[in-house]
Amino acid sequence: MITIALAEDNDFLAASTKEKLSFFSDEIKFAFRAKNGKELLTKLENYSDIQVILMDIEMPVMDGISATQIVSEKFPEIKVIMLTVFDDDDKIFNAIRSGAMGYLLKEESPEKIIESIKMVLDGGAPMSSTIASKTLQLLRNPIQVNDKEITQDFNLSAREIEVLEYLKKGFDYVKTAEHLFISPFTVRKHIENIYKKLQVHNKIEAVQKAINHNIIN
Repeated sequence: MITIALAEDNDFLAASTKEKLSFFSDEIKFAFRAKNGKELLTKLENYSDIQVILMDIEMPVMDGISATQIVSEKFPEIKVIMLTVFDDDDKIFNAIRSGAMGYLLKEESPEKIIESIKMVLDGGAPMSSTIASKTLQLLRNPIQVNDKEITQDFNLSAREIEVLEYLKKGFDYVKTAEHLFISPFTVRKHIENIYKKLQVHNKIEAVQKAINHNIIN
């Protein structure tokens, strides 16, 4: 029995995916659905048996690509398959770079989704046929994607970038302070400066923007 989770903000599409999986209830155990990346990461803390995550890309609060990167770092044993309507080059490239092991379009049949779940657990990299074709093109011409990446100088200090790295790992003020050998008050001031420079309002937005602009990996 393979235990999976689903990250999908759209109620209709989530129900559709669960219905597809229900045809294989003797092989697949559905653990939970999360409506965004942040909720997914919170729920994963309470589930130790998740083997595969079907991950949407465009979600509020935290998108699927950012969530995939964190999952690949905190839960490396879990395989992530992107399940999305997007087939544009930059999303494919960034999803794979973030740690996704498969990339499927939501139009795929139940059989294809189940086959892909099994394949990714066997070490494969399942993809929809159109995605596989685009991936080959990206490998041949990687500069086309690199040129699309947004670069912007936010004038962050080396210390502020270090703080962002710990925020990405989910550390609070105290833990971050301990690792950097500074006071929690100093960490708080660094975070305030980060918010101002990145023009964001919370930690999640700060980490997402830093990742999107290649400030942190």
